[in-house]
Amino acid sequence: MKPVDVIGSQPGRVLRVVVGSAVIGWGLRRGDSRGRAFAAAGVVPLAAGAADVCLLGPLVHGPLRGKAFRQQRAQRRATGRL
Repeated sequence: MKPVDVIGSQPGRVLRVVVGSAVIGWGLRRGDSRGRAFAAAGVVPLAAGAADVCLLGPLVHGPLRGKAFRQQRAQRRATGRL
């Protein structure tokens, strides 16, 4: 299984939310400008996971929506074209 398959999967979606939340929390606890920048950057994986968007999908010629990405990857695995 390729890393992009893991990121696009349901567990990967949960992982993105958890990582985004952790980065936001760490950045806010840090309290300085670098911490605020990390907190702002943590919004990206949090929002992507919450909205079920796979930002790496277009990089591997797949759809952006998570459900469509998972369906396409499953179909490609079934036909051996992955």
